[in-house]
Amino acid sequence: RDLLPLPYPTRTHKPTASMSVIAGACIATQGALVFLLGLNVSLKRKAAKRSAGVDNKPDDPLYIASRAHGNHVEYAPTLMALMIWISLRRPSLAADLLMLLVTAARVLFAYGLLGFPSMERPNKMRFFGALGTYLGGTLLSLYALAIAFL
Repeated sequence: RDLLPLPYPTRTHKPTASMSVIAGACIATQGALVFLLGLNVSLKRKAAKRSAGVDNKPDDPLYIASRAHGNHVEYAPTLMALMIWISLRRPSLAADLLMLLVTAARVLFAYGLLGFPSMERPNKMRFFGALGTYLGGTLLSLYALAIAFL
């Protein structure tokens, strides 16, 4: 009797699709960032003794944490869906490299917000994180579109 639900590989069930380790790691990283950045917001709320809302001040740690989380949540679902679609339909080294690029960009962007005392001035980490997100996300989207029709 199996204790784990399918699709855990057992003698009676074998996975029907495979995914590269890189794709799986990138998807897991995107998901982990959602929850870790959310936890950070909760911790900042507790420290500020604030249960709702944030002040729109570029040097407020709660505002910075909230923007880092909110920004990631805006991109993560779409990126994860693209990564899953591509890795199950037509995985390739190029796709894995794009997934690594966009995942590194998301981490870099989050650090570009959280690693600085204020959002008042742009910094290189935020710039390159955003650029990598836009380029990597667009290229992943085009790749997914190509494999859908070709």
